[in-house]
Amino acid sequence: MDGTVLVADDDRTIRTVLTQALTRAGCRVHATSSLVTLKRWVEEGRGDLVISDVVMPDGNGLEALPEIAGMRPDLPVIVISAQNTIMTAIQAAEAEAFDYLPKPFDLPDLMKRASRALEQKRRAPSPRPNGQQEVGDLPLVGRTPAMQSLYRLVARVMNTELSVLITGESGTGKSLIARAIHDFSDRRNSPFVVVTADDLTQMDGPARVLSKAGQGTILFDEIGDLDAEAQGRITRMLDSLTDPAPRVIATSQNDLSRRLKDGAFRQDLYYRLGGVTIPVPALRERLEDIPSLAEHFLARAERDGMTPRMLSQDAVELLRAYPWPGNVRQLENTVQRLLVTGSEIEISKSEVEATLGTPTGGPMPTADEGEKLSASVARHLQRYFDLHGGTLPPPGLYQRILREVEVPLIEIALDATGGNQAKCADLLGINRNTLRKKITESGIEVTRRRKLM
Repeated sequence: MDGTVLVADDDRTIRTVLTQALTRAGCRVHATSSLVTLKRWVEEGRGDLVISDVVMPDGNGLEALPEIAGMRPDLPVIVISAQNTIMTAIQAAEAEAFDYLPKPFDLPDLMKRASRALEQKRRAPSPRPNGQQEVGDLPLVGRTPAMQSLYRLVARVMNTELSVLITGESGTGKSLIARAIHDFSDRRNSPFVVVTADDLTQMDGPARVLSKAGQGTILFDEIGDLDAEAQGRITRMLDSLTDPAPRVIATSQNDLSRRLKDGAFRQDLYYRLGGVTIPVPALRERLEDIPSLAEHFLARAERDGMTPRMLSQDAVELLRAYPWPGNVRQLENTVQRLLVTGSEIEISKSEVEATLGTPTGGPMPTADEGEKLSASVARHLQRYFDLHGGTLPPPGLYQRILREVEVPLIEIALDATGGNQAKCADLLGINRNTLRKKITESGIEVTRRRKLM
């Protein structure tokens, strides 16, 4: 390598290690613990590459990126950070950093990236791939330990070659995480291909998938729902991969280890997919994130031209007390309904209760073995009225209760028919267009499987 590297980090050990490694590689190095000093060096025209930490005693390295780019548009910057959050990686990409590495980083890997940066100088900003979302549209929001752990893991695997298995319940955002891993990785300018069972039905299906993906990313969405034939095709496809190969990511709401024990999932495929497993927490496991998520959806709707609204404190507390069986997707749909069903700026507790249609304040009673559905519903409704302490529930009770019964009925019927909406509509005895409308309105996820009951 040849060039002058500016290193900014408040950790003396990291400054020493990077200075020694870069010097041995043939570079000249200026190291500092001050962001102000770094910016002065840049303004003076020093350096061919910057390696900077994010959190510095006198400023934020990410926030300084636009200023550095303004002074020296051709100067590449590699961001390193101990925060290890996916949002840090996203912010670095948005600020057009040359690269991003979480701490602790692999020194040979950093040296390889530094060499590439010095060779290429500052890369031209690349257009977003088709379908890539703006940072503000990614609901990967949360400060709870569960989400911070997820961010750290995603940041670590983002630029590796390891296969990734993303697990979690329906509606937790598994596909969003898969997309983020691709969009902010070294493969961001290559295709992102989502593979379904239908893509693997023909003999040449796997070959067409590989051709379409190139050196990008292949996502097997809800791979746990695929039958043995499709699993076999995927296994043979992965066995045929040669360098350079696409990256492989899979999502599953099913427990694959349990399906493996039951003989419903191939062992060889299981181990090929599980290079790194990223578990996504359910929303009820991170209730403290609900206010931030709700604010995110409200702000996004306002940007899209909808009338701005805000949640009252009582409404927020009600949202936090709800069990959210549909996870983040259900919360998003709830916020969307609240935006169009009221006219006041502040969203009240009664509006939230009317939209959710279910009382909070503890777990719902479970039905005794052999108890009729009508008896279970009656106990549930009586408890609902009792919780109002002698006052009547908000108007619209009939439709709210019907919706609460209707959603799980449709979800179970869809699962039983393998996601085939025509068969599901026939099973329920309703028009197919009616079923589609209810699926859309309720935010129900439909997973299509070839094997039906």
